[in-house]
Order: sequence, then structure tokens, then C-alpha cells
Amino acid sequence: MRRYLFLVGTAGLLIAQPAEASDKGWAKASDVGRDALLVASIGVPLVHGDVEGIGSAVLSQAANEVVTNRLKDWTNEVRPDESNDKSFPSGHTSASFAAAATMHKRYGWKYGIPAYTVATFVGGARVAAHKHFVHDVIAGAALGTASGWFLTRKKDENVQWLPWASTSGAGVMVHSRF
Repeated sequence: MRRYLFLVGTAGLLIAQPAEASDKGWAKASDVGRDALLVASIGVPLVHGDVEGIGSAVLSQAANEVVTNRLKDWTNEVRPDESNDKSFPSGHTSASFAAAATMHKRYGWKYGIPAYTVATFVGGARVAAHKHFVHDVIAGAALGTASGWFLTRKKDENVQWLPWASTSGAGVMVHSRF
């Protein structure tokens, strides 16, 4: 746990530097934040000796990548900086939130809160770098969170949370084993 907090804290210090940065500075900060979360999503289960957790992280990232890239191909939205037409949804944000949601679902809020904080920073940095519009980042956050949440099982099998949705509503089921 301390190693993970050190990793997130170090990434936070590196990321915090471009307070008055150029677009390139914000883009670099978003790269560092995303990469730190990807490493943490594999590193935390590795430190715990949790092979299933590693598999969950890899699966959620792979699924997220496929969906995000298909949406980019279908929508062809031009980026704010007009560099290409792959703005929607934000891939950096979706990957960051997939990593955060995987760690949150698998290990709880102790890992989730710092990870979601970094993921939120990544999304904001993508907007500040003029690589994405706000709606691109919101869509990326939703995709990544769904990927991480639905493709990861809680490590403690005694309590399981299962979000559900239908055309008539949505909610969360809780299953408990004693």
C-alpha cells in the first residue's frame, strides 16, 4: 500500500509542475498520469501476488482500447487543436479511468480515491492541452469506468457489488456471503 501511495504521490508531483504550462506541458503531464495509472493497475496486483487482479487490469484495458478506438473511427470528431479527427472519446482519459476503476473494484477506496484523482487530472490536462473537448473527456471517463468496473471482480468474495441497468431503471445489487 505504501509503495502504491508513493507511486501515485510521485506521479502527482511530476504532473503538478505545468501549472502555467504550454499545451505540450499539459500533454506531457497527461501522458505521465496515464502511464502511472497503467503501471499501478498492473503493479498493485503484482505486489499483492494477485494473478487474477493482473488479468482484470489487462482485460479491462484491452476492452477499453477496442471500444475507444472504434468510437474514434466512427465519430471522426476534429480535435480542438485541429491535429486530427480522433478527438471523441479521450483515449488517455478512458485508459486512466479503466485503471482507476479496476483498482477501486478490486481493492477498494484506499486505492480508488488516489487513482480516480490522477485520472481526473489526466482528463483535465487533455482539455488544457487542447487535445479534447470536455464532452470527449466525460465520455472517456464513462467508458473507462464501465470497462474497469464490469470486467473486474472484487478481491474479497464475501461481499459483491453488481451494478445493473435496464430500460426501466438502474441500481446496484449487493450479494453477501457469511
